[in-house]
Amino acid sequence: MKEITRAHVTSADTPYRQNIQAGRHSLVCDEPESLGGRDAGASPYDFILAGLGACTAITLRMYAERKQWAIGHVTVDLQLLKNKEGETRIDRQISCDGTVDDAQWTRLLQIAEKTPVTLTLKAGATIQTRKA
Repeated sequence: MKEITRAHVTSADTPYRQNIQAGRHSLVCDEPESLGGRDAGASPYDFILAGLGACTAITLRMYAERKQWAIGHVTVDLQLLKNKEGETRIDRQISCDGTVDDAQWTRLLQIAEKTPVTLTLKAGATIQTRKA
């Protein structure tokens, strides 16, 4: 398999805070105060939604540029929902401030369903865990 990316996560001195090195970027993950954290950074689920939203916006921008469509700024709003039965759903709403007709919107929504992160989340990923 080809490596796509890599991250390194280290616990901090405060409860639940994690220092993340993702490529050349430093990030902080934490839980909200209501769950015992200090709310020093985005939660793990926030990062999932952020990755999906960013991938969606980037992919739509790339597609629109190839088609020479003036879609303007892309906005992706996401919600992660869970029910008591353990079912999980992500609601994603996409908007843009450019001029997009109905046929273009139909195509953009089709493309959104095929972004790399969308496909990964829908397919599920095998996670192999071992002692370092």
